[in-house]
Amino acid sequence: MDAMTRGEWVAFVQAAGRGVVATVDAQGHPEAALVGLAVTDDGELVFDSFADARKIVNLRTQPRVAIVIGREGEDVCVQVEGRADVLSASERDEYGRAYLDRFPGSRVLDDQLAVVRVVPAWLRRYDARQEPSLVTEQSGFPAA
Repeated sequence: MDAMTRGEWVAFVQAAGRGVVATVDAQGHPEAALVGLAVTDDGELVFDSFADARKIVNLRTQPRVAIVIGREGEDVCVQVEGRADVLSASERDEYGRAYLDRFPGSRVLDDQLAVVRVVPAWLRRYDARQEPSLVTEQSGFPAA
């Protein structure tokens, strides 16, 4: 199975709509949380959280993140690693609106919420719909 294209990646995330985000605190302790995920046409992930949530505090000091995304009822998941940026100013509004397009009615642009952009640097797709299961890994951002 070939590496995911950017279009396949975007479609996968749009269909899934959520994933588990893992961060580490200053002492190296893990923290994971289920979040709603939006994706830009360029393949960047977007999620929101309360600005004082542990994951946001963690990302401000250690911007590396791991995310697992799966779709209910399917035996396919994608593991993602990349850099997460807690956004401010115009970028916060731009990416917050992308999130709002995916989740109408969200409070993403409220002041007490943070908006996070994740640029994938590594993907691992696991597809158990066939025997044997297929696994592909790719470094770097999915190609267009």
